[in-house]
Amino acid sequence: MTVRFDAIGLVVSDMAASVAFYRRLGFVFPEGAEREPHAEALLPGGLRLLLDTEDTVRSFHPGWRPPSGGPRSSLALRCDEPAEVDALYEELVGAGRHGELKPWDAFWGQRYAVVHDPDGNGVDLFAALPPQ
Repeated sequence: MTVRFDAIGLVVSDMAASVAFYRRLGFVFPEGAEREPHAEALLPGGLRLLLDTEDTVRSFHPGWRPPSGGPRSSLALRCDEPAEVDALYEELVGAGRHGELKPWDAFWGQRYAVVHDPDGNGVDLFAALPPQ
């Protein structure tokens, strides 16, 4: 038996809002994905980002409930330059997304920020800082 990592799945409450958010970050979803109960974006290296509505998940797992007390996962997206972290953070917050952590220079050598997707999942934005 061979097992390999293939996809990251997120349960979303509003497919249109989630597809729009992730498209803004460069994920490519098929035309019309915002109207579907399941959507997929192919990622570099062959991985996929899967979005399923809460109703879709309940269709095969009737007892499913959204987690409470905060998200348990996040996606981390690398930017080419530290200035891109700042610009993307400002763009997303300006579009109404919640900014969890404003851009800052982390002690581990990255410009780092966190925004929330429409369901409150963390999306970390980072870029390597130039050597000092």
